[in-house]
Amino acid sequence: MSTVQSVERTIAILKILSKEPKGLGITEIHQKVELPKTTVHRILSTLQKYNLVIQDKETTRYKLGMYIVNLASSILENIDLRSIARPYLEQLRDETNEVIHLCIMENDEVVYIDKFEGNQRIRISSSIGFRAMMHCTGVGKVLLAGMDETKVKQILQRKGMPKFTKNTITDPDKLLTHLDSIRNYGCAIDEIEHEEGIRCMAAPVCDYQGEVIAAISISGVADKVTTERIEKELKAKILETSRSISNALGYNTNF
Repeated sequence: MSTVQSVERTIAILKILSKEPKGLGITEIHQKVELPKTTVHRILSTLQKYNLVIQDKETTRYKLGMYIVNLASSILENIDLRSIARPYLEQLRDETNEVIHLCIMENDEVVYIDKFEGNQRIRISSSIGFRAMMHCTGVGKVLLAGMDETKVKQILQRKGMPKFTKNTITDPDKLLTHLDSIRNYGCAIDEIEHEEGIRCMAAPVCDYQGEVIAAISISGVADKVTTERIEKELKAKILETSRSISNALGYNTNF
């Protein structure tokens, strides 16, 4: 048996055990992977040696070992969101020729942690480290849409909903209804709600558990980032980018 084949068989067994929290007996594993029992036993013995698999002494079932958690934790601790997202955001900038942002939430505010400039004739007043309120920005509304209603209300109560333009939503109930539409639509649009003359659309970035941990956006002057262009071009592009980044972070389900 080749080294590659051994690795493939080992991975197959680990994948099966990952879906069985109560564990499986050797016969069940052998049936699922369609390998001889002797081969399965040999692989399991090696995995046990390195604490990747454990065997319950009472039931004799095999389960994933805690060292799997250690390996996963090491990966998660070293994930650099900006580094992972950068090539996808640069591609989005090149495809749209608009300003692209990557944002997270901190202390109930949006924080811009990366920015990629397009060939804008008007400069947008954001920069890396820039902070903005959540109720009036596309990225902020996407992050709010990823929360439950109780948490959203708490944030709005703490921060308020000041008016920045004539389009800013300042009524909590209207915003909650608006967040429902964002969840259904898949992304959020800042309809010139934060900065005069600037329209923005944003989409969520999810971690390996499916939690919304960041938002990305396309921003530009309103006569270029039009509603028609959003529907015909930009929505598909930003959702594709958000899925790619989320998948790179370990999230494998479409949203």
